[in-house]
Amino acid sequence: MCGYAYLYPKFTWMSLDIKKPVIGLSTGDINGIGLELIIKALSDPRMLELFTPVIFGSAKVLNFYRKSIPELNFNYHTLKDMGHVNPKMVNLINCWEEDINITPGQLTEVGGKYAIKSLFSAVQALKNQEIDGLVTAPIHKSNVQSADFPHTGHTPYLKAAFQAQEVLMLMTAPNLRVGLVTEHVPIKDVAQYITRENLTAKITLLHEALRRDFGIEKPKIAVLGLNPHAGDEGLIGKEEETIIKPTIKDLKHHNMLVFGPYSADAFFARGQYEKFDAVMAMYHDQGLIPFKYLDTDEGVNFTAGLKGVRTSPDHGTAFDIAGKNKGDASSLIAAIFSCVDIVRQRWEYTENHKNPLKKISAQVVGNIEDERGQEE
Repeated sequence: MCGYAYLYPKFTWMSLDIKKPVIGLSTGDINGIGLELIIKALSDPRMLELFTPVIFGSAKVLNFYRKSIPELNFNYHTLKDMGHVNPKMVNLINCWEEDINITPGQLTEVGGKYAIKSLFSAVQALKNQEIDGLVTAPIHKSNVQSADFPHTGHTPYLKAAFQAQEVLMLMTAPNLRVGLVTEHVPIKDVAQYITRENLTAKITLLHEALRRDFGIEKPKIAVLGLNPHAGDEGLIGKEEETIIKPTIKDLKHHNMLVFGPYSADAFFARGQYEKFDAVMAMYHDQGLIPFKYLDTDEGVNFTAGLKGVRTSPDHGTAFDIAGKNKGDASSLIAAIFSCVDIVRQRWEYTENHKNPLKKISAQVVGNIEDERGQEE
């Protein structure tokens, strides 16, 4: 476990004097890889030094997967409500009591139904501020669709649940951050979403997230083009000339360090992403293919723009290895660390921006006293 500590150098494997956040974990598809990875991630007792975990699921399902990993000593405390969280143990909220059919590796209606039950309970706790952050295990889009969940994934659901004006799917890794203007949109429809309004909203949200959630005071953002060779000055599409470049120019007038548009292939191939704090991609595969190639299983999906903090691993349900004790918890562990880090960063940001006039006055008084001391 300690091998993952280098991913987030703010963490140390020792008791911390600052407040431990309470982090919820949804189970994802109960026939997928989620619960196996949760057990593996939380089996190291040192994790409890960093945060207090609360799993939203079922003791019966959790025990099923615990038996499939006999080499791990995994224990938990069952809760009736969030008022009795034990900060020294892994906690479990039973979101259902009924017996259900668990079939690891199979895409079933049951798997999707109870994944959503877990998610609904966890998100409600996040909205109620009963937990400080949420890590979501993977769901499968084809078996979660219902009247209660008419969404293409976690991100649009969370936007609706929090009634957020805008959200951003932001993929993060130690060496790279990639935001998406469009997410699960067919390629033939992408161009219609590339408007000045959408670009302005997404890039502004990315800028705010980098400052508030990642502690980067003056972030540098690279914007990719939509077309091959970033439109080649209008020869291969007009969006760069008529939409993307004017938007970048406007944002620069608002004191944002925004640059581009860059041709996506050369931008990643030449390592230009290393010069920026984040990259804004126009569509899903443009951003996700290089991200998943470069992140070496340490990638995290963060939903920027919510009142609560939500992260997830950057992989899917992995039905092909579910229930076989073959899952690698690296991305989930990175998602947990990232969630804790962002929660603490928000606490620090909020504290630092309380009554700024008072802080400025105190700083001025301090400077005057220093000058007097030098004169004496």
